[in-house]
Amino acid sequence: MALLITDKCINCDMCLPECPNDAIYEGSKVYEIDVDRCTECVGFYDHQTCVSVCPIECIIPHPEHIETQEQLKTKFKALNLFSTQ
Repeated sequence: MALLITDKCINCDMCLPECPNDAIYEGSKVYEIDVDRCTECVGFYDHQTCVSVCPIECIIPHPEHIETQEQLKTKFKALNLFSTQ
């Protein structure tokens, strides 16, 4: 499943450099996560780095984008193939 940054975000910039998939970007009010790029760090780390650095715990599982570990691994592989071409 992809992650979601809630409207409680204070735009502290902590999460932005942590995302290995460049899925986090500056939205109109708060940072947002591109669900097509978010693998919850599967393929890179054993934990979600954006969640671990968020000082106010405003990054949650996205309720509309539930994915299994296998689906996240497949997405990671697809993103990796795309970025190396």
